[in-house]
Amino acid sequence: MEIKTYRAPTMHAALVMVRQELGPDAAVLHTREVRSSRLFGLISGPRQIEVTASAGVNVPSRLPAAKPFPPAWPPGLTGTSLSAPAATRGSGIAPLAPAATPGSGIARPAMSGDVQGQLSDLRSMVQDLCRRTRSLNPHDLPESLFRVFTELIDVDLGEDLARELVERVRSEAHGSELSDPVMLKARIARLIEGEIHVAGPIAVTPGRRRLAALVGPTGVGKTTTIAKLAAVYRLREKRSVGLITVDTYRIAAVEQLRTYADIIDLPMQVVSTPREMREAVRRMEGLDLILLDTAGRSPRDEIKIQELRSFLAEAAADEVYLVLSSVAGAKTLKQVVERFATVGTTSLILTKLDESTGLGHLLPVLRDSHLPLSYLTNGQNVPDDIEVADPARLARLVLEIDNIS
Repeated sequence: MEIKTYRAPTMHAALVMVRQELGPDAAVLHTREVRSSRLFGLISGPRQIEVTASAGVNVPSRLPAAKPFPPAWPPGLTGTSLSAPAATRGSGIAPLAPAATPGSGIARPAMSGDVQGQLSDLRSMVQDLCRRTRSLNPHDLPESLFRVFTELIDVDLGEDLARELVERVRSEAHGSELSDPVMLKARIARLIEGEIHVAGPIAVTPGRRRLAALVGPTGVGKTTTIAKLAAVYRLREKRSVGLITVDTYRIAAVEQLRTYADIIDLPMQVVSTPREMREAVRRMEGLDLILLDTAGRSPRDEIKIQELRSFLAEAAADEVYLVLSSVAGAKTLKQVVERFATVGTTSLILTKLDESTGLGHLLPVLRDSHLPLSYLTNGQNVPDDIEVADPARLARLVLEIDNIS
């Protein structure tokens, strides 16, 4: 059995190489992201996708009554009898042959430690493949659906979620739809749209004070987003708006927000303790909307998170918006959502869409956080580069159908 490894800039390109050399029946055994090195390993090269594949392994399909396939035994072991214990039945993986027992009448040739190790490694690889694919083998897909699958990978959608979406489309689409890439992509867009829940803009009622706080890690664009929201509600909606900031840690943060407040002609308060927060809110009691800018907190700093919680409790915030940068990775975003949940987050704001190379990694975060999405920002221009989140619009952005600007 021949196992080969391929590297390419994208998953799509790597799978095309596999198909061209090993044929359409080749099985993908393992994938991972790697970086090439230059100058004897001193300089990190571009990101590449590494795919390990073989034309000699039959991966179980999603069809019922799948039969276990025999491992590739070395010469001289092809006649060995195998029995599948209960723990492995239905998994599509044949166990290693048990040792011969006295009186059994079956002579089993001894295997070297190297051969046993290779077989064990191979079995582990195939088991991992079966687990990750969830019974979906991309090579069983129609060409058009396979192309959609690879495009989902290219837009940074996780492989598990990409498989799930493709499976749902394959089960729902019929006839000519399965061979129409445009129709398939439209179905994928609708499925993604259904995974995105939105909360709409801040609901402001004249004569009734509303306090909205923005929280999140450092550098995600909270202060700029505050300025955009203030300009929208003051200049476009003609509401009375006030600003409060507790971001006294970052150099020039207060001056930055004060500059925006002077330009838009807004009252502003700077507080440094929870007691001062209560007084600042009281002074702005007659306004329609108070926007609270908070200092960036590391999700790993539990003390700072609790301090932020005490500020928000004194402010009696009506909404707490967690600001997330779309440039951050999915793992980081998930951790941020989990850690900031303790301060009472109610909605999400996604920033820096114009700086991200792909938005597919945002979808699992939006789905798993159980928080609705309120706003998207895509630049530094105040107040233009902000929009109310729309599921259809974001789905098209994820699939790179729409332009971000």
